[in-house]
Order: sequence, then structure tokens, then C-alpha cells
Amino acid sequence: MNTAPRQIIRTDAAPKAIGPYSQAVRVGDTVYVSGQIPLDPASGTLVSGDIEAETRRVIENLQAIVQAAGGTLAQVVKVTIFLTDLAHFAVVNQLMASYFSEPYPARATVGVAALPRGARIEMECVLSLG
Repeated sequence: MNTAPRQIIRTDAAPKAIGPYSQAVRVGDTVYVSGQIPLDPASGTLVSGDIEAETRRVIENLQAIVQAAGGTLAQVVKVTIFLTDLAHFAVVNQLMASYFSEPYPARATVGVAALPRGARIEMECVLSLG
């Protein structure tokens, strides 16, 4: 069996993992970025305020990990968004359009009952470096 080796991606520019997982894992030209909540990487505390500030922090955390993997947000092929309140969808959608450009990545948005540390949003993504 010939399997590609896994490379663990880690950066101090994004929050440290708060459980038994890696910030991202690269296999071949594909990078799987773990879900990010609006944690400030310097303090480790949850960003407070409105959903816009929280969403910006989440995308900036994703961006830092994507850059540590050697990529850009333009190379993201799939995004999954978890929201505790789907009423925030329009704001999240607007911010996505300000960080990502066409052709946009595939995306799923899921309404959930709760997220780690009481966060209101979490996002994960898949990146193609090929």
C-alpha cells in the first residue's frame, strides 16, 4: 500500500489546537484545515462583539494556517461554516465575498446547537496546493 506521508501544519499566527488535533494536515497537494472559532491567537480568548468581528477573526485564523501551509485563500476549494444562529448567514456571506474571490470555493453552511467555548461561528476548509 502506497500512502502519501502526512505533514502537520502549525503556526503561532493562529490559535493553538484546544484538543487532540492539528491546525492542519497536508497529504500530497491537499491541506485539511481544522475548524477555527474566533479565538485570538495571542491571548487564546474568544473575540467578543458582533458576528462580523467574530467572523473576521475566524477567517483570519484560517488564512494564517493556509499561509503556513504555503497557500492563499484563492487556493481554498471547500469551506464548511457552522453557525449557532442562521440569522447571521447574510453577514457571514458578505464577509466571505470580501476575503474570497471568484471562482469561489465550494461551501456548506450548517446550523448547530452549540460550538466549542460558546462560539457562535466555526469554519473549516480544504486547500489544494496543486
